[in-house]
Amino acid sequence: MQRDRVHLGLYLAAILAATLIHDPLWLASGLLALLLIAGRQAGRLLRRAVLTVLAFNTLISLSYLGMAWWQDISPWLTLLRLNLRVLLLTCLTFLFIARTNLFQALSFSKNLTYVLGLAYSQSLTFRRAHDDFRLALASRSLRRPGLLDRYRASAAAVSWFIEKSLHAATQSAQALRSRGFFHD
Repeated sequence: MQRDRVHLGLYLAAILAATLIHDPLWLASGLLALLLIAGRQAGRLLRRAVLTVLAFNTLISLSYLGMAWWQDISPWLTLLRLNLRVLLLTCLTFLFIARTNLFQALSFSKNLTYVLGLAYSQSLTFRRAHDDFRLALASRSLRRPGLLDRYRASAAAVSWFIEKSLHAATQSAQALRSRGFFHD
């Protein structure tokens, strides 16, 4: 329990440091130190983080390159800083999640544990629903679904997730309000 609280404190301090540091050398050093701490998990951690941020970082980087070209400025330092920071924060979060029991880390606060329980429950529900949508598309297709079919199925799933999220958020807010979390 104490170890998880220490991990939480270190994680929060590292997140703050990674957002305040702007020198790419320090960001890269932080990423290297984190991978050393990860030990044998370093390769898998880095691969998972890169795959997670690849689409977002590619879109943002290309957009920034276009803007820099348009304004005739050098984009390289900013792009290096941005991509290193996002990769460092993502690796840091994945390592924290892998090594820390959040329920134990937040056990000092009944309210935070309750909110974490609500979020965890909702994420499990969404994971199961995502699997159900994926399996439903596969089972209702005679052959491998084409790109247009996958887009339509994804749009329907996203619509369902948004509707479900709004409903769950309303229910959670009402439950929290009834327990005194919010005051009008």
